[in-house]
Amino acid sequence: MKKQFLFALAVSLISAAFLVAQPPAGGGEAKGGKGGAPKGKGKGGPPAYQPPQGPAPKLAWGKPDFNGVWQRPFHQNLEQPYGGPLPYTPLGKKEFDTYDAENGDYTGSCLPFGHNRSMNGPDPVQIVQTENTLTFLYEQNSWFKTMPIDATLQHDPKKVPTWYGDSIAHWEGDTLVVVTKNFNGLTKLDTNGHPHSNKMVLTEKFVRTDAGHIDYEVTVDDPVMYTKPWTIKKVFTLRTDWKIQEYSCEENNKGLIEGRIKPPGYIGQPVN
Repeated sequence: MKKQFLFALAVSLISAAFLVAQPPAGGGEAKGGKGGAPKGKGKGGPPAYQPPQGPAPKLAWGKPDFNGVWQRPFHQNLEQPYGGPLPYTPLGKKEFDTYDAENGDYTGSCLPFGHNRSMNGPDPVQIVQTENTLTFLYEQNSWFKTMPIDATLQHDPKKVPTWYGDSIAHWEGDTLVVVTKNFNGLTKLDTNGHPHSNKMVLTEKFVRTDAGHIDYEVTVDDPVMYTKPWTIKKVFTLRTDWKIQEYSCEENNKGLIEGRIKPPGYIGQPVN
């Protein structure tokens, strides 16, 4: 395994030590229930979390309800859920082989993780859904992303490329599909440094299979870095016992380092 694997993980979570800890998340490697729900702590410990049971709920307008705080399986290396090496182009293989987090990883400077890396993150995400909009509230760095749900809309190629891209959602029956384009190409797909270009198109599919789970599928289509589109699948678990929390990441704030701004004088002083 590449040496940047562990280093990148540490860098990408550099501010996590300052957070109030969540309940154990289980993650992609957990051996608990469906979707990585954690087991209990054994005899005398707290009972294992059990997600809601029953049929998938629907909203007043008849579509599945995705609202709630969700735990996602976390894979530092997307080759794990893919099941082997990704289908690199020569450039994609070079970009991956030469990536070394010891030379700097953008997340260590608190720059935006990017859409795919955030959706793959270990921290909870809250989904807020209305009839016409879909919003992801990432606990990670308190970022958010909101988009329309409208099958008639098209992506505008004149929009400024962004870290998280331009997303539009639509329904295919009871499957909620999110297509994202117009990335700036400055992020990675995962902690292990798998590359993508600004030509990448992400297609995500969300299926509410029951009261406690979402089947999630994402397809990466990037002809610059990969010879063909490739897909991974995961199961999200509804965490009714969790709330997303404040997460502040301000590493390498150049304004402070270079003296253009000063920290307020009350920092560190108790307030009566």
